[in-house]
Amino acid sequence: MNHSPYVSTVDADIRELRAADHLLLELAAELALPEGTFGCTHLLRGDRPRVVLSFTTNSEDTARRLTATGYEVTPGAPDEAGRAVVYPGATDLTGTVTIAALLARSAIDRVVVLGAADEPPLSQPVVTREHVRPQWQDGELVLTLMPAAGGVLVPFEVPDPTPCCADH
Repeated sequence: MNHSPYVSTVDADIRELRAADHLLLELAAELALPEGTFGCTHLLRGDRPRVVLSFTTNSEDTARRLTATGYEVTPGAPDEAGRAVVYPGATDLTGTVTIAALLARSAIDRVVVLGAADEPPLSQPVVTREHVRPQWQDGELVLTLMPAAGGVLVPFEVPDPTPCCADH
C-alpha cells in the first residue's frame, strides 16, 4: 500500500547550519521517526535569514508530534532544494565506501564530482568522514563530491567548517 508523503516544516529560528543539523538529528532520535523518513535543512533568505527543517514521512503523526514538542510547524516544504541530513541509508555511509555501495545503500540517486564532466566510476572510493549531505536537485537526491589526496573522493561539505575569520 503506497501512502503519499507528509511534509512538515519546522522553523526554530536557527541561523547556523550546524545548529540546524544538530536539532534535526536530535528531533529524529527523540521522535523515533519511522524508516524512510527524510529530514532536510533549507536556507531561507530575505528579511530574516535562517535555516528551517523539513521532515518527509509517510504519516501525519510526525507533524502532530513536532507541534506537541512546542515547535512552529507548517505543512509542506519551503523549497525543492533541501539538504538531506536524515534519509534512508544515511547511517550506513561511514568510513570509505565505493560509489556503487553509496548508491546501493542509501537514498542517494547520483553523485557529481566538482570540476569533472563525466560521472566517476562506480568502483571509485569515497571517504565519507561520517558527514554525507546530499541535496535535492530536480527531484533527485544528488551528492556533490570533490577529489582528495590519494585518488579518493570526499563529500564537498566539510563536517566541521572553520568559521570565517576564526584565526583573527
